[in-house]
Amino acid sequence: MASKDSTRAGNIREFELFQAKQEGGEGIDASDGVVDIKYYEDVLSNSVSLTAIITETGESDKKSFGNKGILDGLPIRGGEPSHIVIEDHDGHKLKFKEDNKLYVNRVRNVLAGTQKDVYAIDLTSRELFANEQCRVCKRYDGKISENVKKILTEATSADVGIKTKKKVKVDETAINYNFIGNDRKPFYVCTWLASKSIPAEAGKIGGSAGYLFYETHDGFNFRSIDALFDQKRKGNYIFTNTDDNPREYKGKILSYEIDRDIDLQSNLTVGTYANRTLFFDFYAFNYKVRNYSIDESGAADNNEGAGSKGKLVHAGKDDLDSVADEFRKPISRVMNRVLDVGTLPPGKDIEEQLKNWKNTPFDPTYDATKTMVQSIMRYNQMFLVKINIMIAGDFSLRAGDMIYCEFPQLSTEPNTRPNKKSGGLYMISSLCHSITPKDTYTSLTLVRDTFGIKKFTPDS
Repeated sequence: MASKDSTRAGNIREFELFQAKQEGGEGIDASDGVVDIKYYEDVLSNSVSLTAIITETGESDKKSFGNKGILDGLPIRGGEPSHIVIEDHDGHKLKFKEDNKLYVNRVRNVLAGTQKDVYAIDLTSRELFANEQCRVCKRYDGKISENVKKILTEATSADVGIKTKKKVKVDETAINYNFIGNDRKPFYVCTWLASKSIPAEAGKIGGSAGYLFYETHDGFNFRSIDALFDQKRKGNYIFTNTDDNPREYKGKILSYEIDRDIDLQSNLTVGTYANRTLFFDFYAFNYKVRNYSIDESGAADNNEGAGSKGKLVHAGKDDLDSVADEFRKPISRVMNRVLDVGTLPPGKDIEEQLKNWKNTPFDPTYDATKTMVQSIMRYNQMFLVKINIMIAGDFSLRAGDMIYCEFPQLSTEPNTRPNKKSGGLYMISSLCHSITPKDTYTSLTLVRDTFGIKKFTPDS
């Protein structure tokens, strides 16, 4: 077991590797040779990952097998389980043990020598490997949220599947969507279903279309974008040139960079403000045209298949008015899609299914055309503003969390006024916890779905 000396650089509490077929035996403690660890989470990634840079010599009897190192002596061939525990300066730990273990995916950048080897080991979740080994073949009926749980926790076919033991957090969806897996990978199916999902509120449609499927240290998430942006904040962070940290702030922002604040051309290219989609209907053998804009009125479409307000609820009026009509209102993106209303309705046999289909072609609350175009726009809107920041290592944060950031107003005179354009509430789109021999820090990519500062209240 690794030493628990708190003075060890980076607070690497454990870093053990096991032979793939002998995990119950004694592991190889590699912690003393780890010179860098980077752990990644991303709301656009189906799995977490960790990369460790290891330096080793044949002189260490803990890590050597005769005159061999870990690579040749263990040996590492891929799929080796690990026990890893890392800790930040505030005592928050990331534990990758038991049902949360990480497995060796690959070894790269090997710099071999006669007395020292330096190499990188990439580790990831067991479920990522399971995803490559199984396919979704069954038919699934009912709510998407319930079926996502089944895909992640149950066998998908022939007793094969993801069958994760990790926590699965799923936001309830409002509509029924029946589908057949068609031999696709489970993670692909979950991501595909995310674009067809609408959040439920009191059993009814309660938000904009658009979900995200991703993994964090806490487990798998199938979350509504609306729900993520409506979360309470995990902490307040401020960028200041002083050494003192105001009491109401959790920590200081060490550095920041505005990655994307204003990019009109990019917004027009992806159809952020207005788009047109042509849907081909296989059943009617014709096509339908759907024009959709970010300031579309809910009354015009009778709330069919969209959020409770019939529009993207996080697009504020001030944000819309700040973009000139000549750029915001004309159609800037044209897409072609197949109209997807799911497979046949439930029924014990084909005859009953066809009968149900004739009576009710699809869920009356589900407007497939509007749901599909709204989800596309919701994804685009999520990245309206993008900022990269670095803070002291904070292992309590997760991808998908909300935090409040405050940046100073640019001025030639000393001032403490916040920048109302850059500051406010942000969602953590991705994060990287980095442990080096000298320090531990966390890099965050922050996004939000509005221009200008989002309202901040002490209890938000």
